Amino acid sequence: MINASVAIQVLPAVEGKDVIRVVDKVIEYLKSSGLNVYVGPFETTIEGEYDQLMEMVKRCQLICIEEGAPSVMSYVKISYRPEGGILTIDEKVTKHHQ
Repeated sequence: MINASVAIQVLPAVEGKDVIRVVDKVIEYLKSSGLNVYVGPFETTIEGEYDQLMEMVKRCQLICIEEGAPSVMSYVKISYRPEGGILTIDEKVTKHHQ
């Protein structure tokens, strides 16, 4: 059940274009989940079940460290409605991308 939407921006403490390489690994992981993922210029949004998304947020941090970042800062936005019925990514942005 889709009862949450999470927007995450990871900021790995690496130099130059290495940031893109590390962030791309995080995005690759999020896309591999099979969930609906929307990649934006500053953050990536993913929707699904709350507990699964919280585990994925944790994993995003670990991926940055595994990829060589000595530290990572993340900005996370969470929309959570236990009974479901959150506004989906498509409902929020489709009209702006036609």
